[in-house]
Amino acid sequence: MNPTLHRWLPVLVLPPILLVDGLLTEKPEQDIDAFSVVVTYLAVLPLVWRRQLGFRFMGPLLALGVAAVMFQYIPANTVVALPAWGLLDLARFNGKRQTVIAALALPPLVLSTIVPIEHDLEMIVSIWLKNTAICELALAVGYLMWNRQQAAEADAERRLAEERLRIAREVHDVVAHAMVAINVQSGVAAHLLDQDTEQAREALLHIKQTSGDALNDLRATLGVLRDPEQAAPVGPAAGIEDLDAVANQLRAAGVEVTVDVDTVGGVPTPVGAASYRIVQEALTNVLRHARATHASVVVRADDELLTIAVVDDGVGGGGPGGAGAGVRGMRERATALGGTLEAGRIPGGGWRVAATLPLSSKTRTAAS
Repeated sequence: MNPTLHRWLPVLVLPPILLVDGLLTEKPEQDIDAFSVVVTYLAVLPLVWRRQLGFRFMGPLLALGVAAVMFQYIPANTVVALPAWGLLDLARFNGKRQTVIAALALPPLVLSTIVPIEHDLEMIVSIWLKNTAICELALAVGYLMWNRQQAAEADAERRLAEERLRIAREVHDVVAHAMVAINVQSGVAAHLLDQDTEQAREALLHIKQTSGDALNDLRATLGVLRDPEQAAPVGPAAGIEDLDAVANQLRAAGVEVTVDVDTVGGVPTPVGAASYRIVQEALTNVLRHARATHASVVVRADDELLTIAVVDDGVGGGGPGGAGAGVRGMRERATALGGTLEAGRIPGGGWRVAATLPLSSKTRTAAS
């Protein structure tokens, strides 16, 4: 709804309703004249600023307006719509504190609008109970609307934070792995340039392929940011079947890598993608920190779990217990799927990354 129309809607709707009701319930000694019409519109006017006024100001103004309208022609059936409208929006836009204040202050305020007009105790109690109940109900509905909006906003913020974290992890994994591999391969190329031009040329070709793959991955990852309607990467997600390509980049840098994969029956796409990124980051750390000569990748899957073990014979890295950013990212990927990841030094030398990812029926169904 147009904000201006929403703001002035009570002034357009309520006075005609109150005046018609007043005509139907008019006292014999009272007339609905031009002054009554002016009083009615003035009584409704505070609702125009209902979002800006707290209950401390709007409550007395509306109570005064209700009393004035009732004194003029007593529209007993509908006059409560005036405060109810304001109270609903008050709670809807101002939240818990204003709602509680209004709920506590309502009973005496409602009573103050009735006593000057009615003198029959039974009628006073009846009108007071009815109008108070309607006003409190309006507050409750408004508060529920506010609470629902807060929950929706919190969920949207949580989803946005999760998406930012996912993109940050993807960019980190892609860029870190590519840059480390390129750094090592360029060093090899520079070393061999004058000694073995053929091997230097091969290292340069690996650099070209690594940088090209990294650019494609970045385009797929950042494409969602450029185009909000693009819900998924333009290409298929890398998975367990692509681990040899990651290993080849280390082999080109002079590290012997063995890859042993046994996933009979396949794995869900989210688990496969997470497994690929975990192995990629673990092997990146081998190049970056380990100064290893050999690394092994073992992936196994049964009906319930997929296990990953990446072991090297280097000096290890990432801080005690695997406290580095790369290990933290791997652990977040595993945790997001309900799995676990541990990283640390091996007695006797070397470094080991071990992850377990569940292959539950729910995961399989969600991935299919």
